[in-house]
Amino acid sequence: MINSFSILIKIKNFFIEIGELTYFAHRFFKEALKRPFEFKELLRQCYNVGNRSLVLVSVTGFIIGLVFTLQSRPTLMEFGAESWIPSMVSISIVREIGPVIIALICAGRVSSGIGAELGSMRVTEQIDAMEVSGTNPFKYLVVTRIMATTLMLPLLIIYGDVIALYGSALIENLKGEVSFQLYFNKVFNALEYTDIIPATIKTFFFGFAIGLVGTFKGYNCKNGTVGVGEASNSAVVYTSMLLFIIDFIAVFVSDIFFEI
Repeated sequence: MINSFSILIKIKNFFIEIGELTYFAHRFFKEALKRPFEFKELLRQCYNVGNRSLVLVSVTGFIIGLVFTLQSRPTLMEFGAESWIPSMVSISIVREIGPVIIALICAGRVSSGIGAELGSMRVTEQIDAMEVSGTNPFKYLVVTRIMATTLMLPLLIIYGDVIALYGSALIENLKGEVSFQLYFNKVFNALEYTDIIPATIKTFFFGFAIGLVGTFKGYNCKNGTVGVGEASNSAVVYTSMLLFIIDFIAVFVSDIFFEI
């Protein structure tokens, strides 16, 4: 009886949090269209999200290309299909592997950082002080960060895809003696707009989810300094789950759209 009651409480709290997150997203769209626009803070957040993630994205993308090619090559060689490696790797990376893995990496770095930063500001009453002084902390702290992640994550994923393809080309050049020019010719012959456009569109939703959950958890942080750690940790967990859900919906919708 006690276990069933606690499960019901958890389910209730889950739906309450979903409702609060929905209202939080509605407030973002409402505030984002109002003046004044915090362009200076937006540029600063774009720098924090984009430039400071370049090294992490570069290493991740390069390793994705290396490992995926190394793992695929022996199997394809058994069937005499090693010439299909550039096509298979490029389509897999651009469509699915690159966007999802790089988004998860950015969720671990960006979403947790935003949650911890805003959580610290909440528990030290800096956000309350901004409200008392007559400024709009939601517009300055939340809107700018969500817009920054939405704008910068597609660029990071495109950059990571290019680095991943370069890593794959390097393996093919060393193992199969395939020149970089021949490799990328095969890549561009294999890729179509139906591969690139849906994969690019869903990265904007990935970036929005990362910024939304991170700011939501940090802005509504409770329980003092302990809550800061909880906000940072839960931001990563919730964002990762949401990214998989968005990816499934995006793949399902794009398949229906392009079949029609």
